[in-house]
Amino acid sequence: MKKICRYLSPLLIAALVLGSLPVAAAPASPGSSLVTTQDALNVERTQGDRERIHEILARDDVQEQLVAQGVDPAEVEARVAALSDAEAAQMADRLEQLPAGASVVGALFAVFVILLVTDILGLTNVFPFTR
Repeated sequence: MKKICRYLSPLLIAALVLGSLPVAAAPASPGSSLVTTQDALNVERTQGDRERIHEILARDDVQEQLVAQGVDPAEVEARVAALSDAEAAQMADRLEQLPAGASVVGALFAVFVILLVTDILGLTNVFPFTR
């Protein structure tokens, strides 16, 4: 048994050492290239931007406004599909920055009217001129 271990131990050690060494990547052929992490993230971001644009354009109120302005929704979809990646990212960023519905002034006016009505009904005591 000791004789077998004496011969087998160096072979096992050599196999473990060789197995743990890093393997060099195979050289790439001229027609193929490796995809970097940044490239994969850019593709994912671009697809997300296009999906966001399509979600906004698919809303009923947006479709109604397009038709009211005399724009064919199918033409809009074709133009969005023709956007470059940079243009799609820029459009998605602009759509994110636009207000969702009313402006801040409209929201403040609605709060004022609600408080005024509740003050007139006697439920709150906010405005002294309602007494």
